[in-house]
Amino acid sequence: MGERQPVSCAVGAALQAHARAVAAEGIVQVGGTFTCVPDADTFVRTRPEAFLVGVLFTQGIPAERAWAGPWLLAQRLGHFDLVRLAAEREAVASAVAARPALHRFVRTVPRWVSSAAARVLEQYDGDAGSIWRDGSRVAEVAERLRAFDGIGEKKAAMATEILVRHLGKHLVGLEDGCVAYDVHVRRVFLRAGLASEDSLEAVREAARRICPEDPGSLDLATWLIGREHCRPSNPRCDICPLGRACPRLTHLRPDGVGTRRQDRS
Repeated sequence: MGERQPVSCAVGAALQAHARAVAAEGIVQVGGTFTCVPDADTFVRTRPEAFLVGVLFTQGIPAERAWAGPWLLAQRLGHFDLVRLAAEREAVASAVAARPALHRFVRTVPRWVSSAAARVLEQYDGDAGSIWRDGSRVAEVAERLRAFDGIGEKKAAMATEILVRHLGKHLVGLEDGCVAYDVHVRRVFLRAGLASEDSLEAVREAARRICPEDPGSLDLATWLIGREHCRPSNPRCDICPLGRACPRLTHLRPDGVGTRRQDRS
């Protein structure tokens, strides 16, 4: 992509202000909860292994549906025991695939779930919460998460931010956090003139310039703007939190939009 205007201090300030407002209101995903099902929300919030599986589910389906996945899986199986999730792989696969399917990737997601259960048992003595134990560095937690099948850079960045901002985990080294290279985040950074090109390095460098002490804090706020306002078509610029500070480069689209669904879609 060609040269565009430099990072705008006004846009960066507007994004930071919105991120603080989102955090203050306790917003998670598209509201005050992970999903519109109270029992499912409680399940994800109170059981670390359910949160981990929820992260695995956040790909290619709406966020609310993804976070409900662990609770719905437990309902179908009649348990959420890590030993059985790891050993009874056919049962997990059948539970995910039974209509209505819990996920569009009915072959891949069950494999990730069983693999994750086995890894937690082997590496963390059956306690998924040990992955993000208090005092761990953000970069460490992200690295541990990326070791799980089905968790890459985007999911790890999203998960660490949620753990800190919404689940109250006391992680250190927030300056090492980052925004997820998600399609909604990418679109906002491009259209707002915050990133000069659609690349992982450009987007994350822009986030570090805007908020060097905690770049990951911009993640959810940016994602929400991309999903609710800075849409691929018919963007709602008139009510966008970035307001008039944004140059509104709405003709720009991240590479690959329309050809694949992204995490937390």
